[in-house]
Amino acid sequence: MIIVATLLVIASGLAHAIWSLFTKSSHNKSVFLWSILMVTTIVLLPYLIKELWLHPLSLSSYGLLLLSACLQAAYSLLLARTYNMGDLSQIYPIMRGTSTLFVPIIGVLFLRESLSIYGWMGLLCMVIGFVSLSGIFTRAKSSSAPIGSVVKPFFMALCVGLCTTCYVFVDKLNLEHISAISLLEVTNIGFVAALTPTVIASKQLRMEWKLNSRIILLGAILNPGSYLLFLFAMKYAPVAHISPMREIGTVFATFLGIVVLKEKQGTLRILCSVLILIGILTISFWG
Repeated sequence: MIIVATLLVIASGLAHAIWSLFTKSSHNKSVFLWSILMVTTIVLLPYLIKELWLHPLSLSSYGLLLLSACLQAAYSLLLARTYNMGDLSQIYPIMRGTSTLFVPIIGVLFLRESLSIYGWMGLLCMVIGFVSLSGIFTRAKSSSAPIGSVVKPFFMALCVGLCTTCYVFVDKLNLEHISAISLLEVTNIGFVAALTPTVIASKQLRMEWKLNSRIILLGAILNPGSYLLFLFAMKYAPVAHISPMREIGTVFATFLGIVVLKEKQGTLRILCSVLILIGILTISFWG
């Protein structure tokens, strides 16, 4: 089963990197994110209603679902603002790396999961790779831009990563009471609800669809598909083991930033991608 979980998580990371690329290249980040989530929210709503009608949950379970929706709401607002700051290859590793750092630690401390010494070594490799790949510290030393313009994107991306860490564990608990598809719909509702006021105020929904209708539709598949693959993977393996593997998306996003967005990259970032891959393999096979 660990092989199945590994393949699901790698596919999840690739899908996440691609729709993140689409978001970064969109005209209005909030409108784009709202659009790709609204499509799947409408499609999956009947499934959620049917499941809750046939299998009512306890009050505490509904409370956990509400917490997931609220965390996704916060995540959506932070994500939209963060994609307006910095390069994809700078903010993406921080957003994803934060979760990689905290999820295994929390899993070990509170979910009675475990990592071997090789697992912790692999995790350390990944964290070092993420921090170096972001370029935040080298940019702070070499750039003539105000330090605030460098630090603010870093902390925004860090907040996104912390939010991701929180909703991963809440969703892990929710999967004990509800299917992965219905849970995905609950999180979609929270995501869309939080961005709706911003989308209405922007008055750019029609323009975004006119400019990016094709990638919106493709993103509408990749965005929920990414997290749905990860939710299924959590059914086959401990979250402390598979969550770091999902960060292979950082490697994909780095290369996409180089090839597609023509972002400034150096040998250091390529080496960091290799270091991240080594960390992922270490955790996957010996963690």
